[in-house]
Amino acid sequence: MPKASARSLPSLSLRIDLDAEGRIGPGKIQLLENIHACGSISAAGRAMDMSYKRAWDLVDEINHLCRHAAVERQTGGRNGGGAILTPFGMSLVARYRKIERDAASAVRKELAALQTDIARTRKT
Repeated sequence: MPKASARSLPSLSLRIDLDAEGRIGPGKIQLLENIHACGSISAAGRAMDMSYKRAWDLVDEINHLCRHAAVERQTGGRNGGGAILTPFGMSLVARYRKIERDAASAVRKELAALQTDIARTRKT
């Protein structure tokens, strides 16, 4: 979800606890989307100002948390390897984004009311 600007409504940030130790949220989903777009873990990490090691650690964490590979590395070729999202990884991103849209829709009126309350208290 986009970050709220000074004039926009407060926004919802969604994190889903997958188990007691791990969760998936907007940062990991954005990393997966960047891997899909860039075809590379390192390029996806760079797009997020993240080191390759940090990006790879997050991919490894996602794969372990979900007990399915969301990302597969590809080897070889003249230009080296890359990475792709698996069908599970594509489904994970799509499902997360759907949950995020549905949740934002469900709380839209309450966020607007909160924004009104905040604006009202700033004027007094």
